[in-house]
Amino acid sequence: MTSEAAGLQSKDCLLPQWSVSPRVRAFVTTRAGGVSEAPYDGGTPGAGGLNLGFSTGDAPDAVKENRRRALAATGLSSAAWLEQIHGTQVEDAHAVIERLAQGERTRADASVTDRPGVVCVVMTADCLPVLFCDDDGRAVGAAHAGWRGLAGGIIEKTGERVATLAGVPASKLNVFLGAAIGPQAFEVGEDVLDAFVAAAQADCRDATRAAFRPIGGTPAKYLADIYALARLRLAGLGIDAARVHGGTHCTVTEKARFYSYRRDRVTGRMAAMIWLND
Repeated sequence: MTSEAAGLQSKDCLLPQWSVSPRVRAFVTTRAGGVSEAPYDGGTPGAGGLNLGFSTGDAPDAVKENRRRALAATGLSSAAWLEQIHGTQVEDAHAVIERLAQGERTRADASVTDRPGVVCVVMTADCLPVLFCDDDGRAVGAAHAGWRGLAGGIIEKTGERVATLAGVPASKLNVFLGAAIGPQAFEVGEDVLDAFVAAAQADCRDATRAAFRPIGGTPAKYLADIYALARLRLAGLGIDAARVHGGTHCTVTEKARFYSYRRDRVTGRMAAMIWLND
């Protein structure tokens, strides 16, 4: 990353700890490092927040400055900002940027690219951001995995697209799971459990059920482990657990560090960004 001059420092972000080509660059923002005021602030007294979402109710000028800082940290001038819809559509990031230049938004929940200098980006505030790349830095992708998209196959679709662009089997991809709602906080109903079990491969249904812990005394309520569910879907692509990194934070309970819609309702958005250098 760049730096202090950009207003966004490495300490303000999560950085993937993976052994891949230096061509691959990536980070996931937190709520720190920006200019937004409460309730979009940086989580500590007097600290500005890095809210990157225009649809949150924050001051537009603050969001513009925050996006400028995030982009400055990439060293690039534009990114494939999506209009996310909790679906499974995967887009070419360069095409998304071209549409944005024409004033057109793209409704999708993932983007991929094999072009240097093109930033794939997704925004979250409890949903799971998933970043993909191959060892040699031929292609990258970013996916927004809320429970609907995750159950619907957004991880598989994005991984397969990145693998095709890179010219490698999906099993050779590396993955970073950014900050999401943790297994101690993600309360869901039986409809969510049923959706995941129905979508799971037959040999993964028991493991899928095990990712839902019944809440004692509450009928048909569970605590879901979105990280475990994501890892099961990645395993279905043949990706070994050693190639999957991150997935240790909780946006709900780590209030000083992350935005959380479920916790606060009125809150900001963080971004997961990945791109290729020349």
